Amino acid sequence: MDRQTELRIIRAAYAKQIAAAVRVDNARVIEAFATIPREDFVGPGPWMMRRMNGYVPTPDADPVYLYTDNLVGLVPERGLNNGQPSLHAYLMQQAAPAAGDHVVHVGTGTGYYTAILAHLVGPSGRVTGIEFDGDLAARARANLASFGNVEIIAGDGTQVPFDPADVIYVNAGCTQPAERWLSNLANRGRLILPMTSNDGFRSLAPERIAQAGAVFCIWRGGTDYYATWISPVAIFPCAGGRDEASEKALADAFARGGWDKVTRLYRDSDIPDERCWVRGEGWCLAFE
Repeated sequence: MDRQTELRIIRAAYAKQIAAAVRVDNARVIEAFATIPREDFVGPGPWMMRRMNGYVPTPDADPVYLYTDNLVGLVPERGLNNGQPSLHAYLMQQAAPAAGDHVVHVGTGTGYYTAILAHLVGPSGRVTGIEFDGDLAARARANLASFGNVEIIAGDGTQVPFDPADVIYVNAGCTQPAERWLSNLANRGRLILPMTSNDGFRSLAPERIAQAGAVFCIWRGGTDYYATWISPVAIFPCAGGRDEASEKALADAFARGGWDKVTRLYRDSDIPDERCWVRGEGWCLAFE
């Protein structure tokens, strides 16, 4: 058996295993993870794999080590990683990008999950990847050069203009939703929004993640926005998507609990306090 055939078999097994771990049953998502080579996006090996107590190098540069449900260090000294595959498979199933969709990927890193999104939308769709770190954006642009349906932009993902999006897939921890994301979400579009307190990034203990980081799926219906909690999370902070006042409000909300009961996002300040899980300037996540 030649090496590429062997890697395709390994990649297919990896896709099924990560999907099973989080009950992903979307065949298109599983096929996308089985198709895109992770080694094309994480730099040359050996690789630094994130463990609970730090980073451990792979024994050598065999790509087989990348097909586990682990984070791979992109800039380990900053705690910046290629994220956990099972979490992304689950979030992509919730986002449900379809063929022909326009996906905006905020926090594209070096492009692995951007490539999977591009595979899901197909040649009739497109992905706009936005990366704050200029070096990572350059790496992503090079890694994705063969993808004709991807554009990579270096800049602040909360400020960069983009066309209306069917899916906005945010891969960084925010304390508030960006106005641009809400305004440019197409009707029936989905925003995958990780919200984290400062404690949520520092801790990898499962019980602390659940209390300090949550991913919401925001669905737009005309002028209304519906919200559902979909996952706990610990993730790298979003440059431009955080401020001190909203971080404190979010930390207090996590301390109170109730994130799993959120059903709506409102873009006004008139919602009574007893209905708001967390409130920011001109918005709140609320109970129906």
